[in-house]
This record gives sequence, structure tokens and C-alpha cells, in this order.
Amino acid sequence: MLLRSLLFPALCLLAVPFVTLLVVTPWQHFILAYGDVRAVWTSLSLSLVSLLLIVLLGTPVALWLAKTRSSWRVGIEIGLLIPLLTPPLAMGILLVAAYGPYGTLGEMIARLGVNLINTPAAFVLAQLYAALPFYVLMARSAFEAVPSAVSEVAETLGASRWQIFCRLTLPLARRGLLNSLSLAWARALGEFGIVMIFCYFPQGMPVKLYVDLQNGGVDAVYTLLWILLLTSLPFPLWCCYRSRKAQI
Repeated sequence: MLLRSLLFPALCLLAVPFVTLLVVTPWQHFILAYGDVRAVWTSLSLSLVSLLLIVLLGTPVALWLAKTRSSWRVGIEIGLLIPLLTPPLAMGILLVAAYGPYGTLGEMIARLGVNLINTPAAFVLAQLYAALPFYVLMARSAFEAVPSAVSEVAETLGASRWQIFCRLTLPLARRGLLNSLSLAWARALGEFGIVMIFCYFPQGMPVKLYVDLQNGGVDAVYTLLWILLLTSLPFPLWCCYRSRKAQI
């Protein structure tokens, strides 16, 4: 009973902003501001591209971290933690310094005819830096939860590494991978700081929320805010529910 009573203040504290949103939203004037539709399309379409790249780039790294005994493992994990722990605004500045038109890498890329400032490619790159470390570290835990004896038995039966990965490792780790994917989606879709500095255009929902707030005040952002919440939260919440239900 004492423990439950201690939980109540924290839960109330966390619930206050969302209950307030329900109360203060001007439902009778629930309309999008100019440019909000484009921002919704930009965020959803480019976030899907980012998510695909996150899976393709991050899954091999996560699997390697889960299975390897190499001394390089600690260094790789630290390398993942650094962008994860770097403040978003600072990371945005670092990306401008690295990939901007006056950076060494940026100049090399520009010679190939590719511009990585204020383009869809820059938007995707900013989301990768925001969400890829989250996915890799969580997916590593999902792969670590798969018993090593399963793959060892499969190897003795003549299964290839690809067969073991597709038919055994992925199915057994699917719940943890789905959770990793859902949080990466929420992280990429909601990223503001890195995108704001590195890719102000095209404007996604978080940056457009900031612009609407500056132009029209808080009453001008509620509709787009609801869309952002309804597109970023259901998938992670559903994954969490499925995981908890499976454990019962």
C-alpha cells in the first residue's frame, strides 16, 4: 500500500501535460496552419526512409555486439554512446561542421554534386544520428537474449549462418527488435534539435511546431501537436503492450 501511494505523485506529475492538452485544445477551431500538411508529409515520408536505413545499418552492428568477444566491443559501444549522450543542439552544430559546405567532408561531398544542408538527404542524416544509436543498443540486448545454444545446435545440424539468422535468431529476438524499432521511430520522428540546426528545410513537424509557435502563439500549434503525438506514440505504446502481455 505504501509503495502504491508513492507511485501516485509521479504518475500525476507525468499526466498533467497530457490532461491539460485535452482541456485546452480548441476543438471548435481544430485546423492546420499554413504549411502544416507539407510538414506532416515531410516527417512521415522521410522518417520511413530513415527507419529503413536504421534497420539496414544498425542490425549488423547490433548482432555483432551481441555475439562478439572482441576487445573492440567496448570501444564500439562507447562510440555509440557519444552521439546518444551529446545534446541535440551540439550534435546539429557538429553535423554542420562535418557535412556543411565549408567542412572538409562537406566540400568533398559537394564536388560529387551532393548538398547535405537543408535537403531531404540532410533531414534523413539528422534523423540517423538521432535514432541509430538507440536502435543499435536496444537491438543488441534483443539479440543477447537469444540463447547461444540455439545457434550452436543449428550449426551442428548443418545450418548456415544466414539460415540461423533468418529462421532462428530473428524470430526469437523479434519482440525486442520490434521495441527497438518503435523507439527509433519515435526518436527520429520527434527529433528537433539536430534537425533544426542541420536541416531547417524541408520542415518536418517538430520544426514546423516551433515556427507556428513563434508566428501564432501556443493556440496555433495544437492541431499539429496532436498529429505529431498520434503518429509517434501509438507504435511504441502498442509494442510495449505486446511485450508486457507476452510476459504474463
